[in-house]
Amino acid sequence: MKASGRAVLRVLSVALGAFILSMGWAKLGWLADSTPLVDELRNWWGSAPLVSRWYIDYFAMPAAPLFARLVPAAELAAGAVLVVGYRVRLAAALSFFMVLNFHIAMGVIFELSYLTNAYGPPVIGGLAALALGAERRLPYSLSR
Repeated sequence: MKASGRAVLRVLSVALGAFILSMGWAKLGWLADSTPLVDELRNWWGSAPLVSRWYIDYFAMPAAPLFARLVPAAELAAGAVLVVGYRVRLAAALSFFMVLNFHIAMGVIFELSYLTNAYGPPVIGGLAALALGAERRLPYSLSR
């Protein structure tokens, strides 16, 4: 890959890392109390399509106490890793699936308006680009 392409992926890694890091920071309260996550899942359930309701009922809600601790920790770790440039492909791939899980639970991914959602295609596409296109070492990163 040309140096300019690698530099663009590095900038994308920092930008998405900062975004994911800030999302994790906003969820720090979940570490002590899973109620905010449970409330959010219940809120999403009310307007979600059937597939999202099934997902919430059988996957997200039963594991909410675990996810309330796992999600902020994973977002903080993945965001920091993307910012510093260590294991970018792995962090981007895991972040891709984490974001996709939220979009499925919210039900937004099944709506046409998802295509204009700033949390949708730009984040998913950027993470996919990093997961698939980032080389072992991007410029100005800690990876070897």
